[in-house]
Amino acid sequence: MKFTHINLLCDLVRETSFAIHRFHRHGHLEKIYENALANRLRKQGVEVSQQYPVKVLDEDGTLLGDFYADLLVENQLVVELKAIRAVTEDHVAQVLGYLRSSRTETGLLINFGSPILHVKKYLMSDSLG
Repeated sequence: MKFTHINLLCDLVRETSFAIHRFHRHGHLEKIYENALANRLRKQGVEVSQQYPVKVLDEDGTLLGDFYADLLVENQLVVELKAIRAVTEDHVAQVLGYLRSSRTETGLLINFGSPILHVKKYLMSDSLG
């Protein structure tokens, strides 16, 4: 499935996450939600990689190592999942760090662990210092 704009992909992931949260509610381990989201997206024809090793690059492009994205969707969207009571600034910093280091522009932070689903989109562009 090809997406003409990253926002369409983000909308699909958001809507699918909401359906999962509505069915499973909160209270499961993060891995359950990861598997559910990957499964449902694949059923919709979306390319999804779980625990995908993403290269972390230094400012000059030197490879520093890998981090493992919970999900990499269509090779362009990093999805970080949580199953916690509340998202903190540390979780936001984690997503932003992943985006900056991997030079990926768009990421979603999704928390299934509270009664109300939390989905937030983050953008990182080369122009940001």
